[in-house]
Amino acid sequence: MVLNLVIIGLAITLEPVTLVAFILILGAEQGIRKGLAFSLGWTACLVAVIAVVVLVTGGKPPEPGTAPSTAALLVKALLGALLIWVGLRQRRRMGRPRKQPAWMARLDHLSPWAAAGLGVFLQPWTLVAAGAATVVQAKLSTAGDWLALVVFCLLATSSFLVMELYAAFAPAAAGARFEQIHTWIDTHQDQAIVVGSLVVGAWLLGNSIYLIVS
Repeated sequence: MVLNLVIIGLAITLEPVTLVAFILILGAEQGIRKGLAFSLGWTACLVAVIAVVVLVTGGKPPEPGTAPSTAALLVKALLGALLIWVGLRQRRRMGRPRKQPAWMARLDHLSPWAAAGLGVFLQPWTLVAAGAATVVQAKLSTAGDWLALVVFCLLATSSFLVMELYAAFAPAAAGARFEQIHTWIDTHQDQAIVVGSLVVGAWLLGNSIYLIVS
C-alpha cells in the first residue's frame, strides 16, 4: 500500500496542468490568499475521498481472492490502462497548439471561494481514483497505517504548500522562480504528461494483474 500511495501521491502533486494553474493563481491579484483557498479546497476534496473509502471499508480490506478484492484490483488495472491510453494519446498530439482555458484569463477577479472550487475541479481524478482503490485494499490496524494515509494526502498537496510558503516569505524570488518553472512546463508539458501517465499507468496495471493472478 505505502509504495502505491507514494507513487500516486507524487504523480498527483507533480501534475503539470495543475502546477501551471497554481502558479498563475499565485501571480494574480491577492494571489497568496487565493492560493491558500485553492490548496484548502484541493486538500479537503482529497481527504473527503479517502475518508469516504475508509468509512465504507471500515479500514478492513476485502479478503484476497473474493469478488470485492478482485473488483478493487480490476478498477486499479482499468485506471492504469486509462493512464496508458492518456499517455499514448498525448504522445500523438505532441507539438499541437494548446488552447488556454477561459478561466485562466479571469484569475484577477477570482474569489477565494471560486479558487477553492477550482482546487476541487482540477483534481487529477484518475489518479485520485487510483489512490482510493489502493486505500480499499489497506488494512488500517496500526498507527503506521493511518500515518501512511496522512503522508499520502500531504504528499499529494506538497507542491502547493511549498510554493505557497515560498511566495509568502520571499515573493520577489518566488515570482522569478515560478516564471522559470512555468516556462519549463510550457516547453515540456507534453513530455511530462506522456512519461508520467505511462509510468504510473504501467505500474498500476502491472501490479494489479500480478496480484490478481498470484
